[in-house]
Amino acid sequence: MKSKLFVVVVGLSLFSMAVSATYAAETIKLKFAAFFPPSHKFCTVNQQFCDEMKKRTNGRVEITHYPGGTLANAPKMFNSVLEGIADFGLAAAALTRGRFPMAEAFDSPLGFPSAWVASHVANDAYEKFKPKEWDKVHVIDMLCVGPVIVISLKKPVRTMEDLRGMKVRSVGRQADAVKALGATPVAMDPSDMYESMRRAVLDGAVGPAEMLTGWRLGELAKYSTIARGVGNAPLFYVVMNKEKWEKLPNDIKKIFDEVSLEFREKYAMAAQDLDIEGVAFLKQHGGQMISLSDAEAKRWEQAEVPVVGDYKKELVALGFKDAEVDAYIAFIKERIGYWTKQEKERGIARPY
Repeated sequence: MKSKLFVVVVGLSLFSMAVSATYAAETIKLKFAAFFPPSHKFCTVNQQFCDEMKKRTNGRVEITHYPGGTLANAPKMFNSVLEGIADFGLAAAALTRGRFPMAEAFDSPLGFPSAWVASHVANDAYEKFKPKEWDKVHVIDMLCVGPVIVISLKKPVRTMEDLRGMKVRSVGRQADAVKALGATPVAMDPSDMYESMRRAVLDGAVGPAEMLTGWRLGELAKYSTIARGVGNAPLFYVVMNKEKWEKLPNDIKKIFDEVSLEFREKYAMAAQDLDIEGVAFLKQHGGQMISLSDAEAKRWEQAEVPVVGDYKKELVALGFKDAEVDAYIAFIKERIGYWTKQEKERGIARPY
């Protein structure tokens, strides 16, 4: 009897091991959605992320990349991840205003000097404060595009007065900043910007220099104005469906964490490079970069003070304490200083 029992136990153990081995050997297939066109540098980095995960897991994880909004467009990206239509999604927090209140700090004119700096600050802020707005997903990366510039179809913008009457594409809290400077904000999906400018439905757009090449606005725009001191750096997220994340084997999770951490720098550098390429693209097509005078820059900074104040009030209205909001903004500004110093010490080039 003992001999038979031993055989049964051994048999069950071997069966269990076989099942585990089979599961471990199964390919985990996932979908990564992005709204940028396939040629965009962020999509290149997305594909590199997919390839690296396949390599590091010896083929156990296969992530298929769906660029160009083929799986989900920008405003619906977060919901598509929550609902499992996409397992990963990359989009801008500003496209669904009010959903990510703490992320909107990066859409406020806090003086971000570059995409690289802002991206590192965004990840630091996420790690320190763990905002509840991201609780329903697994965060892979927070990245920021560069500080906004004014992209003008025909009219050079050298003063706030030049903005008056201009219809300018802007989304989220950017629209508040545009309005404070005297222009008329127009909400619009990024995929519609080019055609709207080509037909002069828009007089221009407000956004990072990367839009000049990423969305090819540099083919149309005659001028771009650098607004130093009022730099907001819209935050983008790369997030994963939480249910899918929780079902992953622990060893795969560990690899995901390692690769995600490495790719934070890759995304930050891609955002920086995009701004540099955007400026070059504009100039290649005969466009001109305009820098504000010191006096005019101070006027723009002063005009944007109420925008930051309103943002703080909105957070308090949502239930945050005054001290919490002040600590959050103070932390962001401190990290801007830290990463700006790091950027200089590492010799990382800026677009302007």
